[in-house]
Amino acid sequence: MDTIGFQKHDHASCMRAALAAVEAYCAAHKLQFTPVRRRVLEILLARHRAMGAYEILDTLRDEGLGSQPPVAYRALDFLVNHGFAHKIEQLNAFIACTHPGEDHTPAFLICRNCDAVAEAHAEPSRGMLGRAASDTGFSIEQAVVEALGLCPNCRRGASACA
Repeated sequence: MDTIGFQKHDHASCMRAALAAVEAYCAAHKLQFTPVRRRVLEILLARHRAMGAYEILDTLRDEGLGSQPPVAYRALDFLVNHGFAHKIEQLNAFIACTHPGEDHTPAFLICRNCDAVAEAHAEPSRGMLGRAASDTGFSIEQAVVEALGLCPNCRRGASACA
């Protein structure tokens, strides 16, 4: 598993690369990357954590980009449907994809203490899930993997308290 999210990195470069990848994908596939869609993605990228739709809507409202829930939900639907963002079911929230436009199966590592989320690559056809599917004759077409635990920062805090 290749994990991104809990590690230190050049955040500005990360944001620029993700936005450039999304812009290129939209241009190549003739998709409209509207100012609101772009801003919602920028918000998700800037926070580097899962955010609820209403939290995103609050930012859009403060910036004069819309005050009604459909504004945020339409932008989020576009981003999720095209693989630029993911919905974290456990948190009922959204996070920017660390590999926008790439065909991959993400696994989400969710900190139960601070709600930080890291995206990792999973291959459901391998490992226990793949074996279980194979044993039953099932063909996996899509999988959502969400694991709860403690991020490195919270683990350090927890071990300091012990």
